[in-house]
Amino acid sequence: MSGGSASSNLRSALSHCVQQVRSYDYHHYLCLLELPPSLRKAAFTLRALNVETARAMDVASDPRIGLMRLVWWQEAIDKIFANKLIEHPTALALSHVISETKISKTWLKRSVEARINDARREATDIPETMEELEKYAEDTVSTMLYLTLQSGGITSTAADHAASHIGKASGILLLLKSLPYHAGHNRQFSYIPRAIASKHGLIVKQDGQERWLDSREGLSQAVYEMASLANAHLQKARKLSKSVPAEALPVLLPSVPAQVLLDSLRQVQFDVFDPRLARGVLGIPPLWYQLQLKWTSWRRKY
Repeated sequence: MSGGSASSNLRSALSHCVQQVRSYDYHHYLCLLELPPSLRKAAFTLRALNVETARAMDVASDPRIGLMRLVWWQEAIDKIFANKLIEHPTALALSHVISETKISKTWLKRSVEARINDARREATDIPETMEELEKYAEDTVSTMLYLTLQSGGITSTAADHAASHIGKASGILLLLKSLPYHAGHNRQFSYIPRAIASKHGLIVKQDGQERWLDSREGLSQAVYEMASLANAHLQKARKLSKSVPAEALPVLLPSVPAQVLLDSLRQVQFDVFDPRLARGVLGIPPLWYQLQLKWTSWRRKY
């Protein structure tokens, strides 16, 4: 392959990544635009990989096909680190990012393995506790922040801890927002831990079998409890802000969409079926979302 052709292919691959994030993860797309140019290539590539794995089960006509796609990505990461060429635009962009930066293979694989484990769950196999859900959120969302920090050569324990909390908050809140979708696809409320579902009367046992009850009030109470934990993670992340180096602050801007979604849930009294949550960007007008993001970025906050 000629140098010109390789360069053209890479530009096309990176453009593909940007478009994937813009199309399927718009609130994070706007966050990434606030990053310095030196970080954007890696950040958009990592988010595009996340889009690929997050949507694998949703776009597949058969769950087995979706699972095969996730396993393909798991194997693709091994091949990329072994310097093998993979004819896929996101994989090509990822290969280039890996060749230029010191991002962790462990974190990359963990993000995909978490999706695989989730895809293998039965609809009735729900997490027992919030700790299990927090781990899933960290493995799928916090990892993207860790990797973006790594790609920029940003080494900071405070930034890593803040990224962990922001990722957990974001992951939990996005799972809450997705509850109606999963309920409509025969997965009940499979991301509400059993301990919380039982506490709020969403699960009862009859003849030795567990059964979900249709309780809008109980569901709102469960969502409130889970959202409160997400809020606590955001507060912990912000308490670390004085210790976070300036170059890490833009990477942590995903705290803004997490806060926006939390505020939107409050507006609808934590009723995830309220149609207002589907409006605009995470329940608010796109312009207002962009203004909040710009204001936070301009103040060097997260």
